[in-house]
Amino acid sequence: MSQDLSASEAATVSSRWTKHDTSWMLSLFGTSVGAGILFLPINIGSGGFWSLVIMALLAGPMTFWAHRGLARFVLSSTQKDADFTDVVEEHFGQRYGRLISLLYFLSIFPILLIYGVGLTNTVDSFMVHQLNMAPPSRVLLSGGLVFGMIAIMLAGEKTMLRVFSMIVYPLALILAGISIYLIPSWHMPDFSFHQSIGDLSASLWLAVPVVVFAFSYTPVVSGFVNAQRRQYGKQAHIKSETILKRTSVMLIAFVLFFVFSCVLSLTPAQLQQAKVDNVSVLSYLANVEDSPFIMILGPLIAFIAITSSFLGHFMGARESFNGLVAKQTSLPLKTIDKIGIVMMFISIWFAAVMNPSILGMMEALSGPVIAMILFLMPMLAVYHIESLKIYRGKISTYFILLMGCLAVGAIVFNMVK
Repeated sequence: MSQDLSASEAATVSSRWTKHDTSWMLSLFGTSVGAGILFLPINIGSGGFWSLVIMALLAGPMTFWAHRGLARFVLSSTQKDADFTDVVEEHFGQRYGRLISLLYFLSIFPILLIYGVGLTNTVDSFMVHQLNMAPPSRVLLSGGLVFGMIAIMLAGEKTMLRVFSMIVYPLALILAGISIYLIPSWHMPDFSFHQSIGDLSASLWLAVPVVVFAFSYTPVVSGFVNAQRRQYGKQAHIKSETILKRTSVMLIAFVLFFVFSCVLSLTPAQLQQAKVDNVSVLSYLANVEDSPFIMILGPLIAFIAITSSFLGHFMGARESFNGLVAKQTSLPLKTIDKIGIVMMFISIWFAAVMNPSILGMMEALSGPVIAMILFLMPMLAVYHIESLKIYRGKISTYFILLMGCLAVGAIVFNMVK
């Protein structure tokens, strides 16, 4: 699409909603809704009803403003096809730019390992327990699953977006279906305050990182922004914000309906027990209600959620790896891309075969970096980059800075306590 548009043409482009926009909205939604959604009701519901309500009210602004800030940061580059690694180097210098880019890659890569393990375990469990099949070879099963996921990415952007469209619609429908199915089990929540202000504040503080990562689609934002540049040229800024806004509304609507429905179906004591048992909310509900419906849909949701989130995270890891290596070597980009794909395939496959028990530690290491890149860095860049100065002093800037500090602080506290 030409970038030389008249004012009227620009207005038409920015207001028109296209199939391209829908595809990217579903891709962002799918990247965000990973396996963590199955633990979200327990993690933020066990702090009490009022803690849940407050975090639900904060989730919308946190999700939209944070991702909008990161998109604006990427779009602030003077290069038309700049990825995340190019932008941080342009604005923060070669030394700090490459350090941030390296940390960004290292924050995404462990999550890919986690999803490789989770996908293998989910399919293996479904085959054995639901289909009554003999346990398959873990080496062959994990290799086939990981190869299939990567093959979708290698097929190109259009194929990836088409796959997202195919899997995200069922995911959203199943989430809504389970939420509605649980309505007869709802009970009146406890509106009384059993916590002191200090306990409530501590509960809210520790819940901030949970909300940050449950609604995060950070790894795919850079690729998303560049796709809008290619499609809409000078209107990429407006179109990106429009798509991000609708994605946030879709996330908040489906995910919070699911969270509230699950929480209202369980007592506070049951939520605490599920947290102690470290099981997903659907696993706990299946045990409590003895529901074949939930027992069947649980693995299906896990499979779709992990698959969609894997694709988005692989896109971010691939882009950041290529950018990092291209700046350190003189190898052609195609060669770097092939090396990165092979390296990531072998690493994810190996992790899936070994089935490590250090996944929590990997998430803990990824957490602070993602929070800093999504919440802190774009807001600090507002005061560092001249082209972003129009956002200085905005309520959204201060809000995201505060939430970012709380998220990083809570993650560090959880790691050292």
